[in-house]
Amino acid sequence: MIEKKSIPYIEEQAILAGMIQKEQTEQQVNEYLDELSFLAETAGAKTVKRYLQKMQHPDSKTFLGKGKLEEIKQYIQLKGNISLVIFDDELTGSQIINIEKILGVKIIDRSDLILDIFASRAKTAQAKTQVELAQYQYILPRLKGMWKHLERQGGGVGTRGPGETEIETDRRIVKDKIALLRKRLLEIDKQAFTQRKERGEFIRVALVGYTNVGKSTLMNVLSKSEVFAENKLFATLDTTTRKVVFEQTPFLLSDTVGFIRKLPHHLVESFKSTLDEVREADILLHVVDLSHPRYEEQLLVVNKTLAELGSGDKPTITIFNKMDQYEKEAFDEWLEPEVKADILKELKERWQEETQGNCVFVSATERQNLNGLRQTILNKVRELYQIRYPYRAEYFY
Repeated sequence: MIEKKSIPYIEEQAILAGMIQKEQTEQQVNEYLDELSFLAETAGAKTVKRYLQKMQHPDSKTFLGKGKLEEIKQYIQLKGNISLVIFDDELTGSQIINIEKILGVKIIDRSDLILDIFASRAKTAQAKTQVELAQYQYILPRLKGMWKHLERQGGGVGTRGPGETEIETDRRIVKDKIALLRKRLLEIDKQAFTQRKERGEFIRVALVGYTNVGKSTLMNVLSKSEVFAENKLFATLDTTTRKVVFEQTPFLLSDTVGFIRKLPHHLVESFKSTLDEVREADILLHVVDLSHPRYEEQLLVVNKTLAELGSGDKPTITIFNKMDQYEKEAFDEWLEPEVKADILKELKERWQEETQGNCVFVSATERQNLNGLRQTILNKVRELYQIRYPYRAEYFY
């Protein structure tokens, strides 16, 4: 492993920058920046201002137009304490250099920010190796600008990673490190595969979903275990698996890393062994944050990612979580109970139809309808046991 130096915690003042491109609305892009702001907060940066520009396509040299960058520069000079600008789209190495020359502060993009969060969250040797590989793959095509970018003293958002202690400009060295990390991951993958094989004939169930939808909280509730959970993005990086028994029927339940819009493809590649828990699962529990204003878009992002992993056709139970939050935000306190009941009925009927009856509405934190969820999971697990082991009655009675 590359030697890392200790970086003190600093809450940086950050500006967010986004572009409204064709087929996008200002409201939609602002909601994307809301998520980017949450990502920044998770990494340790406070958003103080955001800028949007409507363009047909990004400027090849500076991404945003010169006039918009000049506007951002004037604000930075006025405030004096802003050290970071985060772009919601991926930047090239030359764009990073050019924007830094104009603005005079550190520039990172969404992918870099997500990699930074993963670097701070990685605890096990497997997760650390996976993140390090993804970081080098991200840096490789941006070598000209990135080593200068990573050389900055004082740490902060976007600097947790390779290159903090020495500046390596030789592309061959970086490629050698990528090859070494891939070899190391292959060994880790073999060990993980052996561990999964040793789990025997149990039905395997995996929790999947957008990041911060409550997967780890549900894991704790269903398995009666203590899995780390907090209201931040990517609280879980390493897969946690527990044996669960419902009414004498055992199965294995796994919590997995959350998905997100524009998840860097380097991370998907690097986290292959972690995502194998999804690929090899018999049943998926797709957790959705019903209280999120764009929960349907998040649901589609996860379904698209699952399809890319070859897991889009697995038996799936869609769990609409945070029902308590949804009702608080969707219903006026003066709304008549009959009207509220009709709206909820219509919502549930719609998703029952769209999921062919394979959905449940719950609140993990408030323990709402957890018995209904357990019964739904139990029925699906027993159904698979009956198909796979028709003569092993102890699994489904």
